[in-house]
Amino acid sequence: MKLFQLHGKLSTQQSLFLGIAGLLILLGFWWGLSEVLSEQKPLISEVDTSIIEGYEKVYPILPRPDKVFMAYGSLISKDNLWGNTFRSIWLNLKGYFWAVLIAIPIGFLTSLIPLVRGLFSRQVDALRYLPLTALTGLFIIWFGIEDQMKIAFLAFGILVYLLPVVIQRIDETEEVYLKTSSTLGATAWQKITTVYLPAVFSKLIDDIRVLTAISWTYIIIAELLNREGGIGALIYVKARQGQIDKVFAVLIVIILIGFMQDRIFAYIDKRIFPHKYYKVNFLGLKEIRYGIWTILGIFALKVFQEITLPNLGSTISNFVWIGVLASLAFILHGELKFWNAKKDVS
Repeated sequence: MKLFQLHGKLSTQQSLFLGIAGLLILLGFWWGLSEVLSEQKPLISEVDTSIIEGYEKVYPILPRPDKVFMAYGSLISKDNLWGNTFRSIWLNLKGYFWAVLIAIPIGFLTSLIPLVRGLFSRQVDALRYLPLTALTGLFIIWFGIEDQMKIAFLAFGILVYLLPVVIQRIDETEEVYLKTSSTLGATAWQKITTVYLPAVFSKLIDDIRVLTAISWTYIIIAELLNREGGIGALIYVKARQGQIDKVFAVLIVIILIGFMQDRIFAYIDKRIFPHKYYKVNFLGLKEIRYGIWTILGIFALKVFQEITLPNLGSTISNFVWIGVLASLAFILHGELKFWNAKKDVS
């Protein structure tokens, strides 16, 4: 009966068992529905088109789960699934980068400076009502049809949701911290760096996680415009060819990417802002934070390099990979120290 209690909690074993059971139920329902929606396609004789040699079961609306799984072989070998996937991921990350880079300073100015708030706060709120898909033509005119347009469109799509959230998070900063900093004689800039920035960033990463689904929606729309690569273009081509099993296979890849992104954001949140989850400052957290910030810094440098020094792409990429691998090793070292310290406390 505990399974039906309001706000009841599940044990680890119960969560694992019910998760597997739910997945099997979903697959069974999917399989049964695909069979219900299947059709019998007549097999016409090649010698005489008036002769029907038999019937073949086809799934024009909803393919069976096993057919979707089998479609990955062809997608990988013939349709460059991994190349298109990493292309879309890279575009997605760059769109996130520019959206965050623009939203944070504008959000702070709008929230903290009364003059700017009075001038532009209503316009910022109104941005959320723009029909972004209707603006694709304008972005093509402004940025062309290549990746610059896709990145700009994605960044703007995230920005219109993220900017009001940044302003809201700044307004939610607790007054007690501001009064304490004023009592200690903090200047306006010190209040921003020691009070507002930590308070906003510790909450903002949760908002960025929520925007993951929106970001993938807009990158798919952007990739449909010229269909020169990426998951969006791949979905469009396979849908036009009637290969529904491959369309579902690519959609599952997008779901898995979104889930992994969410888990990565959650991990970064726990390690950069450990005070939200732990009452003790464990050993190793400093090394992990340094590693994470180094990777984020390398990513920012790579984005700027593609704009300012595109001819150095191959040379810079080698240093990027070396820096990322070194940072990951530093993070792993910190994780080992963290788990050993956590084990000693428990």
